[in-house]
Amino acid sequence: MKYLITGLGNMGPDYKGTRHNIGFDVVDALARDKEGVFIPSRYGDIARVKHRGKTLVLLKPSVFMNRSGQSIRYWLDKENISLERSLVITDDVALPTGQLRMKQKGSDGGHNGLNDIIVKLGRSDFPRLRFGIGNRYPKGGQVNYVLGRWTREEMEIIEPQINKATEMILAFTFMGIGKTMTLYNNK
Repeated sequence: MKYLITGLGNMGPDYKGTRHNIGFDVVDALARDKEGVFIPSRYGDIARVKHRGKTLVLLKPSVFMNRSGQSIRYWLDKENISLERSLVITDDVALPTGQLRMKQKGSDGGHNGLNDIIVKLGRSDFPRLRFGIGNRYPKGGQVNYVLGRWTREEMEIIEPQINKATEMILAFTFMGIGKTMTLYNNK
């Protein structure tokens, strides 16, 4: 059985270490933990790892964040993976820094990457793991904030939560979304 695990972010050194790239950071950590290596492919970098007899196809889209749906649609079709066995990891300004929340479906919440995925898939009922980046920015400053780098204080919160996020992803592939949400969302 295969799963598509997509971390949202933007490619290139200018975006590395930014709040908006937390999805990339999470799948990078999962690949490292499982000794996977990302290889450039069509519409993204791909790493394949195993967990409890399942294959996890880890995807970092190579298109910009607001075009992520194209990459996800392509890899779901190419790997013949159902939407229920896919998970999108995304930053979320509506959650406090480091808070993790898995959802079975939902709106885009103003996130351009999620909006494009919903448009390209024609539906919003796909699993996602929202990673809180906080919202400490002045009015009109959201773009600079999400594309800004983590502070040292934020990194102290973020680093252990990246590990927890990888734990949640593995739980999702083993226990399913319902049990994973019950186990992790209220902690």
